[in-house]
Amino acid sequence: MQIDEERIDEAVLALLWLTLHGERRAWKGFDWATLGRLHAKGLIGDPVGRAKSVVLTEEGLRRSEALFEALFTRKD
Repeated sequence: MQIDEERIDEAVLALLWLTLHGERRAWKGFDWATLGRLHAKGLIGDPVGRAKSVVLTEEGLRRSEALFEALFTRKD
């Protein structure tokens, strides 16, 4: 089985939007490799550190909301 890391990254970014608090911070309870890729893409701040949350960049915030809506909401 081959894992599609791009789809994993999109799902994690969408779930980061679900856990937003304080405008741009989200809990970082996800796989370190995925968080590292999101950081390399400029979508989140550096996940390495003692903080239990990560800061979404402006682009990350915009994309995370769009992905959350696309992946996890129902169209009436």
